[in-house]
Amino acid sequence: MPYKNMHQFIDALEKAGELKRITAEVDPYLEITRITDLVSKEYGPALLFENVKGSEHPLLINAFGTFKRMQMALHCDSLDDIAARIEKLIKMQPPKTLGEKVKMLLTLKEVGDYMPKTVRSAPCQEQVYTDGPMLDRLPVITCWPDDGGPYITLPLVFTKDPDTGIQNCGMYRMQKFDNTSTGMHWQYNKDGARHYRKHKEKGTRMPVAVALGGPPAVTYASTAPLPPDIDEMLFACFLESRTIPMVKAKTCDLMVPAESEYIIEGYVDPGDETIEGPFGDHTGFYSAADTYPVFHVTCITTRNKPVYPTTIVGKPPMEDCYMAKATERLFLPLLKMVVPEIVDMNLPLEGVFHNCALVSIKKEHPGQAKKVMNALWGLGQMSSTKYIIVFDADIDLSDNSTVVWKLLNNVDPRRDLLISEGPLDALDHSAPFQNFGGKMGIDATRKTREEGMGREWPEEIVMSGEIIELVNKRWKEYGL
Repeated sequence: MPYKNMHQFIDALEKAGELKRITAEVDPYLEITRITDLVSKEYGPALLFENVKGSEHPLLINAFGTFKRMQMALHCDSLDDIAARIEKLIKMQPPKTLGEKVKMLLTLKEVGDYMPKTVRSAPCQEQVYTDGPMLDRLPVITCWPDDGGPYITLPLVFTKDPDTGIQNCGMYRMQKFDNTSTGMHWQYNKDGARHYRKHKEKGTRMPVAVALGGPPAVTYASTAPLPPDIDEMLFACFLESRTIPMVKAKTCDLMVPAESEYIIEGYVDPGDETIEGPFGDHTGFYSAADTYPVFHVTCITTRNKPVYPTTIVGKPPMEDCYMAKATERLFLPLLKMVVPEIVDMNLPLEGVFHNCALVSIKKEHPGQAKKVMNALWGLGQMSSTKYIIVFDADIDLSDNSTVVWKLLNNVDPRRDLLISEGPLDALDHSAPFQNFGGKMGIDATRKTREEGMGREWPEEIVMSGEIIELVNKRWKEYGL
């Protein structure tokens, strides 16, 4: 069964040998980062720090930090299983027979049954604080030596479009300034920033609610690259195959997940902005300080015995890599729907998911690889990808040795490189301007004469199937 809340997830991790409790006192200033960084680089367990200096609340980190734990979080044996469910929905065809109609009705009913539902009372509101220690109650960590301050790094930020009333949930880091204020680091292309610009134009105060913890699928859903105005909580319901209970926040007109550990309520005033950062980011470099809105806290509600969830980012691999890998697998069917020749995709951890995309395609005509490059550069978050390398369908994109071999042997630099420019990720420090710079596509597919290949493409060396089978059968005889 899916996890009702974070405590059930912690119990499951512990039973699976995927969690380590640490009772020694640890400092939220850099010490937790150092411990977690060492553990994550060794693909170690989730860590539950039970004695954090200066706070009564235990702290959970690295909970999503391996493929196994990411699959546990989404309650699946393979991320591709969820991708197959998504693909089944988007490929649904009009029914032609009575059996097909019944099957479609059952599928639609299944999806319709899993919707967020409103509840009157919730565990996340068992304790209510409107004065005294507010953010100071939380064991907010300072991740890296040159960070601008301590950061809330795993927040689910709920905002509402002032024109349509449609809610959005996104994950944006929050630098703690003091007991009742933080930065709100939503980049220009995020829905939270779009809502803020609308409030700014209207001159109206923007209500914001921030959830921490809850069912792990809810946390993941807040990071998913959904189209604008698609409810992330609806996506969480789909992932969990169940309803997600939501409750109205105490001091603002926003709905929040009822099983959260904490809800931080407040507002952003239009034009109230200040310097936020620097921050040691998932690129492995510090992102520069810049001007962002200020979030003012009016209320904090919690469970009776909350656990503070957090994460750190830095040189990969780290916990965020596995969350991003889940996005790669889950959203591949949607990508293939728009660019149907795509067979597979791999976003290498070292490319931090916006610097490099490896793509395999079913090539059927000249120039198809470059067509795919341009198509991907025109799609949502893929538009910020700096390098796109396209291979034939017969390659395993997870086999790094074969990928590099094909790349180095199949490419003529003058013929097969496509240099372009356009939007880049805000964290790309190599770009000449923020959010804008050069891009390169590389065609590593087999070339045809129409693509400028002036001679026959050679056949790849492959052993005959009969000999492979023979050697496999006799392997023990060889004494090897």
